[in-house]
Amino acid sequence: MYKAWTWVGAFGDGLMLCAASARVGPARAAWWAVWDGARLHERTFRRSGPVLATPERVHVDGVLDLVVEPGVPWAVRTGATSARVHGTAVDLPGLVDESAGRHARVVSWWWSAGAGVLTDGRTVTWNLVNGLHDGTTGTSTRPTSSAGTSERSVWIDGLPRHVAPQPFHGLDGVGELRFRAVATRARKENLLLIASDYEQPFGEFAGSLPLAGELRSGWGVMERHRARW
Repeated sequence: MYKAWTWVGAFGDGLMLCAASARVGPARAAWWAVWDGARLHERTFRRSGPVLATPERVHVDGVLDLVVEPGVPWAVRTGATSARVHGTAVDLPGLVDESAGRHARVVSWWWSAGAGVLTDGRTVTWNLVNGLHDGTTGTSTRPTSSAGTSERSVWIDGLPRHVAPQPFHGLDGVGELRFRAVATRARKENLLLIASDYEQPFGEFAGSLPLAGELRSGWGVMERHRARW
């Protein structure tokens, strides 16, 4: 079955958000979420509804109207791109994640995306994944590295570099990154032919990134997802 999605996220101290649209065969879904530093606001729709999420723009009726300025993608064959997201009261680093194709019927993955500043003052954005678009087949917790098909990457001052597989520690972090959740999106559905079970917390990162070094500050998301589609 053909699947496709576009997810746009933006990350900062006191404000984080995401919006996405997805297609699984004939089914459609869309969602948005905003953490305002105190509360998580979110909605999910069984159709595109009032959510527009593209690599150039995010629009949610009465909630968000943002311009997305994609940076340099890691590679043409992957769908992860660093970005700058801005609009009224929003000017944040972020990430655009796109996918389209005939993925495995049953799949599970771990994912982390975020942005921040290194201790030496350089900016950094990252996209780390295990189980989907990681240059492997299957969902091994110890994948081999294949830069041509992997979305694992860090952008240092806007320039992307491929990174080796990183071990995920549940939702507590990945590699040498530690994670503290501040708000969690979670949803579990079983629609017979299609099922999804995920947690995706917004939060704060500390520690270090491969090839980049120690974080001064970092914000973003972790995700655990299992899907039958």
